[in-house]
Amino acid sequence: MSKGFRPERLGEGGFGTVFKGRLRSGCLVAVKMLSQSKANGKDFINEVATIGRIHHENIVQLIGFCVHGSKRALIYEFMPNGSLNKHIFSSEANILNYEKTYDIALGVACGIGYLHQRCDMQILHFDIMLHSILLDENLRPKVSDFGLEKLYPVEYSIVPLTRARGAFGYMIPEILYKNIGGVSYKADVYSFGMLLMEMVSKRKNLNASKEHLSQIYFPA
Repeated sequence: MSKGFRPERLGEGGFGTVFKGRLRSGCLVAVKMLSQSKANGKDFINEVATIGRIHHENIVQLIGFCVHGSKRALIYEFMPNGSLNKHIFSSEANILNYEKTYDIALGVACGIGYLHQRCDMQILHFDIMLHSILLDENLRPKVSDFGLEKLYPVEYSIVPLTRARGAFGYMIPEILYKNIGGVSYKADVYSFGMLLMEMVSKRKNLNASKEHLSQIYFPA
C-alpha cells in the first residue's frame, strides 16, 4: 500500500500520519495514512464520498482513497508552501505583507463557511489553527485536517461532543474546562478568531510560563 511514498513525512496528528507521495502520472500528492477507524468499510466509503464532493478553492481537495485490509489512506492535493504556521512564525520567510495576510484570512473564512453551510453534510472542524491552513503555489490558503468523524446532518444546530477536541490556544473555554456536552459551529468561529490574533500579532496564543490555566491558554 505504501509503494510510491517518498521518505518525507509531512506531518502527524490524531487522525494519522501524512507522507509526500507521487502518482504514476508524476503528480505530487499528500497521502494520509489513517489511524484505526471505527467505521466499517461501507461507512468509510460513504464518508469519503461525502468529502470527495467538496469543491472549493479554499478547501484542500480529496482526490482519492485506498483500502487494503485494515489499512486506509486518503490522498489529497499537495500544498507546496506548507502550513501557514511556518510563514507567520518563521524567522527566515517574511513574504506575507498586510495585504496578503488579509487575503489569506478572508480565504480561510470562506473555506470554513463552506464546510459549515454549503456541503451535503455539516462539517465541523474543531481544530482550526495555523498548522491546519495550507498554502498552495500562489499562497492561496486551503483548510485541511477535517476528519471523517466530523460529519453531521445540516439540521443539527448543536452536536454532541464527548471528548475534548482542538489545540490549546484555539479551543473554546467550555472544552478546555471540561464543560462538554454539546457544541455548535461557533467553536470553529472562536478558533478562527484566535487564528486571526496570531496572524496579526505574530504572537502565539499560548504562554506556558504562566501559573494560572487562564493565563497559559488565554494570555493577555
